[in-house]
Amino acid sequence: MGSMSPTVHAFDWPDRFVVGTVGEPGQRTFFLQVKTGLDVLSVSLEKQQAAALADRIDEVLDTLMAEDGNPFSVPSGTPVELDDVDPLDEPVDDLFRAGTMSLGWDPATSQIVIEAFAIAEIELDDLASQLDAEVVEIDLEPEELLRVKIPVGSARAFAKRARDIVGAGRPVCSLCGEPMEDDHVCELPDGFR
Repeated sequence: MGSMSPTVHAFDWPDRFVVGTVGEPGQRTFFLQVKTGLDVLSVSLEKQQAAALADRIDEVLDTLMAEDGNPFSVPSGTPVELDDVDPLDEPVDDLFRAGTMSLGWDPATSQIVIEAFAIAEIELDDLASQLDAEVVEIDLEPEELLRVKIPVGSARAFAKRARDIVGAGRPVCSLCGEPMEDDHVCELPDGFR
């Protein structure tokens, strides 16, 4: 299994780049969705990944904003015209599940660069047949990655929406910290009977 370079789905100035969900609270699937013209691409990710990505984007933007004179004109909050509360574009087809994610900065274009790498899937049958061989080379290079570049205002908007959506799930019980279902019964630790 030689190392093949991954397929890169690159969007340099997308019309839209958002986190969104499909499904009811408690059963929500999180997606990154990017759109340029009629080209729409969706990648599923974990709620925690969406939350972490939003936090990291804001950290990077805050750092850039703190530079003398804010040379990249980073807004402190989300510009109103960039606030995006619309649902995901249908159909939401999951191209891959995001594993590793990375965040960068492109000084040439003053853009935040977000990369989501596909989780490398190993076929167990393949693995078993390889284990019979003398040398096992397991190539865990991701086969696909999504690379999106967005300007700083859009990055703020992306982070704000991601946080709003992560927080818009089921309310959390203040007593036990578990998400509250309709029939929530508090599981208190022993000693609280």
